[in-house]
Amino acid sequence: MKNESDTQLDARLDQALKGLRDPAVASNFTARVMREIDTWEARRGPTMRFHRWSWRFLLPRAVVAAVLVFAGIAAHRHEVNVRRAVLADSVAVVAMQPMPSVDALKNFDAIRRMSQPAAADDELLALAPDLK
Repeated sequence: MKNESDTQLDARLDQALKGLRDPAVASNFTARVMREIDTWEARRGPTMRFHRWSWRFLLPRAVVAAVLVFAGIAAHRHEVNVRRAVLADSVAVVAMQPMPSVDALKNFDAIRRMSQPAAADDELLALAPDLK
């Protein structure tokens, strides 16, 4: 908080500044200021580019990238292990099933032929022209 003397001092300073005339500046003042800013930025340019690649900024990004890569690899390994476990369970279920009898294997060719789709009999279709 300002006390009374600070407020009075501010008021006198404001009055003194209002009494001053605007300074005379060259007509190209803005252009000269902008040129100085460009010159100053050109001098600072290489240090800023180096600053962008410093360890202080690069290390956190590298750590985040490494964590993401590690998480991806871990998730992939987990998925592979789950698939292997499911496959092992399937093999165990199949291994516990009894083998089919020899009689069933003797008729295997006939059963296989029955499951094949039948082709259209062209000779039979030729005998019945109204079915075409």
